Amino acid sequence: MEIKTFADLIEWTRQLHAHLAHCLHESAKEHCSERASALLDYISRHETLLEQAVAEYEKQADPKAMHTRLYDYGVHKPIKKNQTCDTPYQSLDFDGIVREIFSFHNQVMELYDTLIGKAEIPEARTLLEDLKLLEQHEAMRMASQIGRMQDL
Repeated sequence: MEIKTFADLIEWTRQLHAHLAHCLHESAKEHCSERASALLDYISRHETLLEQAVAEYEKQADPKAMHTRLYDYGVHKPIKKNQTCDTPYQSLDFDGIVREIFSFHNQVMELYDTLIGKAEIPEARTLLEDLKLLEQHEAMRMASQIGRMQDL
């Protein structure tokens, strides 16, 4: 998907979370470790919730921001969709899965940070800041839950 507008960016982000959720769900079925499989299943469900939250931004965002072009922002395909499934999650251990998932979320937040710095209209900046906060909040929530899983 080529990203031309903020609406495209949000749709791309939604699709990324959906795709990752699907990959993690499939990997959970195949993993030989029950603990890692439970982690993959948890993160898969979390990614599905994130997909739904991002979809709400598509519905509620300021139309002025949504139709703003991103040509001057240098964003075309910042994270390849298939990259989310290139990692064979079913062959990673618990810690490897955690590293990969947080690396993915950090890339999304770094993209938002970059775009926030380039946003020319307040509506676009606000939209990006809200999306970044959503990603940050959900990453922290996920880190907390994963920490509890590691304690078990």
